[in-house]
Amino acid sequence: MVDEDKQTEISEQESNTSAETMNLNDNSEVNAQVVSASSPDEITGEENAATAAVDQGHPELAELTAQVESLKSQLEERTSQYIRIGADFENFRKRTQKEKEEIEQKIKRDTITELLPVVDNFERARSQIKPQTDAEMTIHKSYQSVYKQMVDTLKRLGVSAMRSEGSPFDPNFHEAVMREPTDEHPEGTVLEELVRGYFLGDRVLRHALVKVSAAPEPGETSEPNLTE
Repeated sequence: MVDEDKQTEISEQESNTSAETMNLNDNSEVNAQVVSASSPDEITGEENAATAAVDQGHPELAELTAQVESLKSQLEERTSQYIRIGADFENFRKRTQKEKEEIEQKIKRDTITELLPVVDNFERARSQIKPQTDAEMTIHKSYQSVYKQMVDTLKRLGVSAMRSEGSPFDPNFHEAVMREPTDEHPEGTVLEELVRGYFLGDRVLRHALVKVSAAPEPGETSEPNLTE
């Protein structure tokens, strides 16, 4: 009887062990299903949801972030405006400087042009007046010194005289007021400078009035007189 009771107890223990093993296997399968169900996409979604929950739980942080973005945008806009204003000012400064220089040059040209007829009269007097006495020579020297002083002043201002006689006629520098037929010079040669021209720097201040050579006219052929 005792042996039968021990066998029965052993059989019950084996049955319990098998049942526990089956339960462990079942739990492992359930855990595996749970782990496999937690995919990366689902984890990311959970993190986003958590972040959104944090944001929703801290409205002050969201407001401060928006303010920072707004200030950054305003700073970029103000910086761009500052750069444009600086460029506009630099262009304005260069333009006004150029206009100022042009105005100064115009005033200078106009003033000197008004003085050139005085120089012309001095040159005419020097070429036409021939002093005969000592008194006349004294007067001649006195106004010639004034003429020399004026010419020196014009030179310091950048004025220089043209030398046109014997050079080819150039409408950029000369204005022809007379033509003289001649075979001694090529056609279009400046024979005489009637009114001297001047440069101011490298620009023409006044064109020279000149007499230009022309081709000689063919001689007239005389017809023989017919007598009756």
